[in-house]
Amino acid sequence: MSKPTILTVDDDPVVSAAITRDLVGRYGADYRVVGATSGAEALVVLTRLALRDEPVALIAADQRMPEMTGIELLEQARDHAPGAKFLLLTAYADTEVAIRAINDIGLDYYLLKPWDPPEERLYPVIDDLLGDWRQANRDHTAAVRVVGHRWSEHGHDIKMFLARNYVPYRWYDIERDAEAQRLLDLAQAAPADLPLVLVPEGDALRSPSALELAGALGLRTSARQRLYDVCIVGGGPAGLAAAVYAASEGLSTVVVEREAPGGQAGQSAAIENYLGFPKGLSGSDLTQRAMAQAARFGAEMVVARDVVGFEARGPVRAVRFDGSGEIEARALIVATGVSYRRLEAAGLEQLTGRGVYYGVNAGEAGQCQGDEVYVVGAANSAGQAALNLSRFAKRVVLVVRAGTLADTMSRYLVERITSAPNIAVRYRSEVVSGRGDGHLEALTLADRDTGVTEEVPSSWLFVFIGASPRTEWLGPEVVRDDKGFVVTGQDLLGPAWVRRWPLTRAPYVLETSVPGVFAAGDVRLDSMKRVASAVGEGAMSIYLVHRYLATI
Repeated sequence: MSKPTILTVDDDPVVSAAITRDLVGRYGADYRVVGATSGAEALVVLTRLALRDEPVALIAADQRMPEMTGIELLEQARDHAPGAKFLLLTAYADTEVAIRAINDIGLDYYLLKPWDPPEERLYPVIDDLLGDWRQANRDHTAAVRVVGHRWSEHGHDIKMFLARNYVPYRWYDIERDAEAQRLLDLAQAAPADLPLVLVPEGDALRSPSALELAGALGLRTSARQRLYDVCIVGGGPAGLAAAVYAASEGLSTVVVEREAPGGQAGQSAAIENYLGFPKGLSGSDLTQRAMAQAARFGAEMVVARDVVGFEARGPVRAVRFDGSGEIEARALIVATGVSYRRLEAAGLEQLTGRGVYYGVNAGEAGQCQGDEVYVVGAANSAGQAALNLSRFAKRVVLVVRAGTLADTMSRYLVERITSAPNIAVRYRSEVVSGRGDGHLEALTLADRDTGVTEEVPSSWLFVFIGASPRTEWLGPEVVRDDKGFVVTGQDLLGPAWVRRWPLTRAPYVLETSVPGVFAAGDVRLDSMKRVASAVGEGAMSIYLVHRYLATI
């Protein structure tokens, strides 16, 4: 793979030479930096690169160019370099048009000129943009290879695990790819061995568990220490925020995640209302940044371990793993989030993982290329999924029980969904059954007002309904409501649970019925169910952990 190109475009030769010089000095070892002095010249360069199948990582264009503005250039450049990151160089007066370009052409960032000193004003921006580009355009020459069946539930789980743990892989469908059969024969594998996972170094893995796969990939599946200051169960936004603050403040910290970091938010294609990111960012971006921060401060991440039990041992709080193993800590934070509720409709249970899915990873939307897709749900997660899927699917149908989206979904999402040409919304409707031979082939929809049903052909159903916490592992000591949400703070002093709080002092805001055990994020009763609030609660939990540890 040739060096990716960074293209700079500025009609002022002095400025063009300056930015090219700065970028070559910083990125020349890994990227080829090419300068152009007009939009027309830039399009010629991009055409040549596209015909050679040479990747373009970044286009940095000046807005105020004669004949073709930077925004006009970038809009046309999307056809030549669809995956490139777009940076607009602007004057202060151009700020409003730059903000509009974020929505209109997918502008990634705008930067005011001049950018001196580049170490402070230019390189940090470019570093982030190139980091995001590299993540989405990895060199797959040493990637994991997975051989499986398109409609295999376990195969889908393996692909999700790899994607959410940022492990590049190539997928070979046993029914479509000749290479799949060749690899199967070489490994002397039987159909029962699917999915077959081939790692760059090591033996072929035959229908591996997540724990086996994580071990083969070198992901950490056990803790380094036996006792920590704080153990965080759950690696979503709340858990990762808690890890960053705990480790940065000198607490020995470990995060235990059953599947992969990020939680539900980590699967989102776009979080557009998160403070400080005017273009928005994907759940994957947010997760990677948070993981890097936590690791930088020394927090440990243990993945593919399912916590199945909790025990208070005097001043120590212990969590037990499925199979064997445990971690002890002086304080525990429960940040396990929630899962999407199962859709109670005839025939769907046996088709789960075979066309019926609960949530969708942003990177997996391409599997629906050219198909008709159904999405059930009316909250932000469903809206974001519908928009992401619409980039690939021929048509996306959003099935909504209510008569409007306005009460449950953010306005910016409603506006985009209703204006998208290939998204339809079926209000006052629900999925009542599904059928298929080996995989989903058709759905039956019902009108909630008239009861009239209609069967529609589709191989894809993505469900985003409700929230179900997985908290049974906490046992009877930790008070939860009848739906499983963890009760904290002043709610413990209400008439239903007042006798369960054992100390004379009042519980801290996020503290559970067991002193030293805290809950943060969506798993907590009456939480806001928003990424920003989960991050805030994760940070707050560490402040409360410090207060608790000072008393023992």
